[in-house]
Amino acid sequence: MKRTRLRWLAKNLDYLRIPLNATERAERQGDVPYWGANRIVDHVDTALLDERVVLVGEDGAPFFDRTKDVAFVSDGPIWPNNHIHILKPNPRMLEDRFLAYFLNHVEYAWYINGSTRDKLTQAQLGNIEVLYPDLDSQKAIADFLDRETARIDALVEKRNAFNALLDEVARSLIADAINGRLIESQERQDAAWLGTVPKTWDMRRMRFIYRERVGRSETGEEELLSASHLTGVTKRSEKEVNMFLAESNVGYKKVMRNDLVVNTMWAWMGAMGISPEEGIISPSYGVYRPIDQRLSPEFADLVVRSPQFTAEATRRSKGIHSSRLRLYTDALYDIVFPVPPLDDQTRLVEQLARRRSRENALREKNEQAIALLQELRASLITAAVTGQIDPATYRRNSTTDRALDRIAEEMTQ
Repeated sequence: MKRTRLRWLAKNLDYLRIPLNATERAERQGDVPYWGANRIVDHVDTALLDERVVLVGEDGAPFFDRTKDVAFVSDGPIWPNNHIHILKPNPRMLEDRFLAYFLNHVEYAWYINGSTRDKLTQAQLGNIEVLYPDLDSQKAIADFLDRETARIDALVEKRNAFNALLDEVARSLIADAINGRLIESQERQDAAWLGTVPKTWDMRRMRFIYRERVGRSETGEEELLSASHLTGVTKRSEKEVNMFLAESNVGYKKVMRNDLVVNTMWAWMGAMGISPEEGIISPSYGVYRPIDQRLSPEFADLVVRSPQFTAEATRRSKGIHSSRLRLYTDALYDIVFPVPPLDDQTRLVEQLARRRSRENALREKNEQAIALLQELRASLITAAVTGQIDPATYRRNSTTDRALDRIAEEMTQ
């Protein structure tokens, strides 16, 4: 095994990179992959280079997640932007696939700069010490890893497909809950964006269910809340966020328990929900207090966070571009909202919780399996490129098969 800094083993072609903004890319759509920090982010009509190279993330790549790749072999026309490095290994010293695998095992904590965004500079990339055997051994290692990681990737893909199926089941269950189909069959009526609902349900415009809250914080010391499409309304302190925080929260809108909170700028993504507690939120949000006591907060949260309600909110939002849509109060007030009898609301929420608990248990097991498979993949790469295993012996002993069998056995317990 030899040890040499990367700058002496590969030519850096970063001078070929040219960034394009979204507008520029939209004007020149095509079939050529446009590479960003860690993936293909678009396709354009022209290539900046057309040769076999190794691409390495510069910033925004998952440098500290060993289960995710930061280096890739590209063979064909591409347009790389300024967030990814381009390397041309010396073919007399390094096999490009081996180099990519080696760079996916590196401990990047030694090389990363940047206080707010992890950045692997060109200089630090060149400083990475590469441990490498002769070319024939490199090729054997790369062939072995191509084969074994492909097997693991295929299993991960199947697991991800199962997660997608669970997502579809969840969406279907939510749809059947908010339109009443989860409970016994009843005579139904037309209900705008909901399709149909039981005839015993009241359909009211939201202006008669919610009223905009006008209270503002005088101290800014109350619990700061946020609303997202993933978690609904939660405490800001419970979320891992790196976004700008105001110096003072004085003047922030007050939120009371069971209020409807809408992120006006991100309502089109479903960033809204019923608040489970008191607090304050940014003045750019909409806060609405319930005025119809027939609506339970649990059922209301189910409705406003559903894909169907998000689609209706998006349809009524205004803006010059899809990413600039705003859901204003008058548009929200005009949406028709279901108000079932309270008994129906309770039954629907409880039935949905029971049904989703089964799906959630399946998802948890599936996520555990994915994590184990990804860890196996990362460990295999590290062991192979550092000479800890012999690919030929490893394959003859069916070591990967035994590891996969252990993961499958753990998932059945």
